[in-house]
Amino acid sequence: MIAPNVPATEYYDLYGNRCARIVAPAGRISLRNEAVVEDCGLTDLQAPGSRQLQIQELPNEVMLYLLASRYCEVDSELKDIAWSLFGNTAPGWPRVQAICDFAHSHIRFNYMEARATRTALEVYREQVGVCRDYMHLAITLCRCCNIPARYCTGYLGDIGVPPGHDPMDFSAWFEAYLDGQWYTFDARNNVPRIGRVLMARGRDAADVALTTTFGKNTLHKFTVWADPIQE
Repeated sequence: MIAPNVPATEYYDLYGNRCARIVAPAGRISLRNEAVVEDCGLTDLQAPGSRQLQIQELPNEVMLYLLASRYCEVDSELKDIAWSLFGNTAPGWPRVQAICDFAHSHIRFNYMEARATRTALEVYREQVGVCRDYMHLAITLCRCCNIPARYCTGYLGDIGVPPGHDPMDFSAWFEAYLDGQWYTFDARNNVPRIGRVLMARGRDAADVALTTTFGKNTLHKFTVWADPIQE
């Protein structure tokens, strides 16, 4: 819902995400969305035996997710760091999980120190961030180890876990390509979760911004909620 009512043009970006474009009039504008989503109620799929494919085995369409992107500097000192940390781990699922374990313990979560420009290398050095920073570091380390990885954004309610103390926000996780399919990983929570609602996928957060504006603007209010419905 857009208020005031202005026409929106829908399209799909190169990652398959459904997007909309509007020309916003001067003054306040409100963007709202509500939906009921049916979920299987199961935790993220676990496949610890999934193997890491050799580069020559990877489909052409996933090669993009091995390359450097805005927030994921594969072409940096993180390449040597990744192999020094994970070169002796078993390739495949165990290696991705080891990367998640490292990012989970290496980064201190702090909303007050969030920064929109922080890259994976800066996350590694500063050891602080929010969920997107955990994912950027994990994605970059995966790519450095020749594992295709992509960024995901969406809703993640407190289902099956104690309620959080902070106001709800959109969440980030990532997917790694193993054994011919994409699997969900979450370096921030680092446990299988129930009820992820995917909104968009991309190389990193720059590809899946909730809004991209061209011109001066000020965010006055931002509210996110995702609650289970009891039948």
